[in-house]
Amino acid sequence: MRTTGDTRQRIVTAATELFRRQGYAATGMKQIVAAAGAPYGSAYHFFPGGKGQLGEEVIHTSGAAYLELIGSMFADPEADPAAATAAAFTGAAETLRELDFTDPCPIATVALEVASTHEALRRATADVFASWVEALAGFYAGAGIEAESARDTAGSVIALLEGAFMLGRAAHDTAPVLAAARASAAIVRDALGPAG
Repeated sequence: MRTTGDTRQRIVTAATELFRRQGYAATGMKQIVAAAGAPYGSAYHFFPGGKGQLGEEVIHTSGAAYLELIGSMFADPEADPAAATAAAFTGAAETLRELDFTDPCPIATVALEVASTHEALRRATADVFASWVEALAGFYAGAGIEAESARDTAGSVIALLEGAFMLGRAAHDTAPVLAAARASAAIVRDALGPAG
């Protein structure tokens, strides 16, 4: 038996997938509820603020899931941080291939569309990216990189990944992500200094 919590979650899941695949602007509420197998009115029952409110929920939910993924990829404090970073990119390249070169990151898809047009969604995407940078910076700081440099390094690594996803999608090729893997590892090694 389905519950109202199930319906709400189905709507969020459907919106996440549709935003990731086709973007925020190209996705309508009717399409979302149809994909969720939910009555049309349920979308506005759970999200009275409409698509904007649902978009914020998707951003925060997806952002938290990716934050958890970052935590799992960089959980071993004994791991070589450059190697762990390169391995994360290699895994991302495989994910991109598995998704047939659709965007694996709904946050970036929405951020690119709304940064100049929807302030609430822009803030939500900025908050998510900042949480990822802080989490990764914590791992790098734990590996011996000075705090400010760890934050800069983490920001550069996230930017490399998001840019590599865009280039990989355009080329239908994982080569940009794999090249970014090598570049990100070099950035981390440089931040570690002679000890790295």
